[in-house]
Amino acid sequence: MLFKLSFSNIRKSFRDYAIYFFTLIIGVAVFYVFNAIGEQTAFLKVSQSTNDIIELLKNMLNGISVFVSVILGLLIVYASRFLMKRRNKEFALYLILGMGKGRISAILLIETIIIGLGSLGVGLLIGIGLSQLMSTLVANLFEADMTEYTFMVSSEAIIKTAIYFGIMYLVVMIFNSFMISKCKLINLLQSGKKSEKLKLKNPVLCVIIFIVSVCALGYAYYVAGWKTNDMSTKKLVKIIAIGAVSTFLIFWSVSGMMLRVVMSMKKKYYKGLNSFTFRQISSKVNTTVASISVICLMLFVTICTLSSAFSIRNSMNANLKEMCPADFEWCWAEYHNQELQYTDIIEKTHEYDVNIEEDFSESVHFHDYGDKNFTFADSLGSHLEEMKANYMYLDYDKTEDIFRLSDYNALMRLYGRKEITLNENEFILMCDFKSMKEIRDETLKTDKEITVFGHTLTSKYDECQDGFIDISSQHINTGVYIVPDNVVDENYAKKDYFIGNYNAGTKEEKQAVEDKIIAEYKKFINAWVPTVENLNVVYTDAMNTRIDISEATIGLGAMATFIGLYIGLIFLISCAAILALKQLSDSVDSISRYEMLRKIGAEESDISKSLFRQTGIFFLLPLLLACVHSVFGMKFSTFILEVFGTEKLAESIGFTSIMILLIYGGYFLITYLCSKSIIKSHK
Repeated sequence: MLFKLSFSNIRKSFRDYAIYFFTLIIGVAVFYVFNAIGEQTAFLKVSQSTNDIIELLKNMLNGISVFVSVILGLLIVYASRFLMKRRNKEFALYLILGMGKGRISAILLIETIIIGLGSLGVGLLIGIGLSQLMSTLVANLFEADMTEYTFMVSSEAIIKTAIYFGIMYLVVMIFNSFMISKCKLINLLQSGKKSEKLKLKNPVLCVIIFIVSVCALGYAYYVAGWKTNDMSTKKLVKIIAIGAVSTFLIFWSVSGMMLRVVMSMKKKYYKGLNSFTFRQISSKVNTTVASISVICLMLFVTICTLSSAFSIRNSMNANLKEMCPADFEWCWAEYHNQELQYTDIIEKTHEYDVNIEEDFSESVHFHDYGDKNFTFADSLGSHLEEMKANYMYLDYDKTEDIFRLSDYNALMRLYGRKEITLNENEFILMCDFKSMKEIRDETLKTDKEITVFGHTLTSKYDECQDGFIDISSQHINTGVYIVPDNVVDENYAKKDYFIGNYNAGTKEEKQAVEDKIIAEYKKFINAWVPTVENLNVVYTDAMNTRIDISEATIGLGAMATFIGLYIGLIFLISCAAILALKQLSDSVDSISRYEMLRKIGAEESDISKSLFRQTGIFFLLPLLLACVHSVFGMKFSTFILEVFGTEKLAESIGFTSIMILLIYGGYFLITYLCSKSIIKSHK
């Protein structure tokens, strides 16, 4: 009998709370899809380094899944609280008919098991289908071969999903049993009769708190957006705390001011059903200030996470072709007794019967220079003290990197970029790292002269020019000086560079050449290192290849995409589901109010319009403030993202907006239609 009663209850509730069941199914599906990535990509033909990146991605997603399960668990418990409240009269009837609290708990237990198994089964089926599409996405992101693709079901992901959601439903069972054990018959009977008193908060206090909160939020925005250079962990935590508290107080004060403001506009307030509409909205916001604040912050994190993740991938992929125009780069520096000593690395390899350069169709071999009397501090001139005050963490004692004009132009010919010209007394400062470029541009406006190797030179331009030396997928050049050949002193040579393109055409041929060069490099290191072990010689070398940079770029972009999507989707679904459940619960509780509106002659179209406005404003309030947060949050993010590139940030924000519109807007529309169905069913 209990099973039959439980099944009947679920069937009757399904229409009113379809969003709850739908959210559970989507939650299971998303959880499975992201935890199945490891096994779903096992068929991909990729290099060992890419395979290592996929394994790292899998481990990271496993860790994030714990966090995601907590979010989904809180969502399920929160939703169960609304469902329990909705059924107070039903529980009261059971108690009146002589049913014990234990049997009521048993009914809820059976219902939870049925809902859990149903959502788990359907969600896994959907997840298995979506995971096949995810395999295609992974292959596309990693530029992998899918010729051996087969339909695959991840048993590991199924088990993990079943365990995590089983724990969540167990928590719900315990919560429901606890709630039933605490309830009293008199309270259950009177729950529907208690009229919800709308307490008007002190308007003066609300205005004061609102102004203080806005000022505090403005301060947080200013520090996060314009004081990022001296941002410490302690200060960041402080700003986050100020932002969270200010968000709560803004919603608290707005919930008190909203109705007062509208009531003061009498013509507007008493027009149509506006008085009813705004009292309903005010009631919702008043009773969910904490929830709306959390939802607002979650939406803020969602917007920033998704936008940043997509921006990293798009920018790095777009920069890869431009910033990595050669196949190979080797930069070598030796320190003898802690003093930098120039070494021609190509000549040194020949001494050990190693020939690195024979497999290149074209190459350039050059070195840079450094004047000990020309450091970063010296280059700043009259701006030094100002810069130290604003950028205290920079290395001001670092010797500036100087290159000969002929070497730079030879490299540009290899890169396929424009060459430059200089007069005998001129220099050009090349820089493409945005924040450093801004610093150096300020210096060049007033301090255009430098002195290097005893020569005084004047900047050819009033600002830095776009350029770089090292191959990369990011704008990482913080500044290099290009000077006429006759200016440099060979006694101050520093690092040795060898950059070139392989004598190969296809990807496979280039990989074979690269493997050979790496083998030759290891042969040289193994032969040379033992000869200098006791001579206090230390070497630093950076060997970069287009293949390695490409794989690292693709891997980092893929990780950012998947992690951003995982967290963003769960947060977005959770936020929308919580708002939807609250709105549906309020619609059920307000059925008598809508019936009264019909009795006094309100048109059905006006009632629908009122419900649409209530739902729209309720969904819009947290999203509006979250968007304002995101404007300044993304300004802070650009400081972090600068090394990856922010060229595609606008596209990423646009894609994120579309995703929010589809998911969040979709929940809003479904919630409105379900609420409309609820109030019409009792017409």
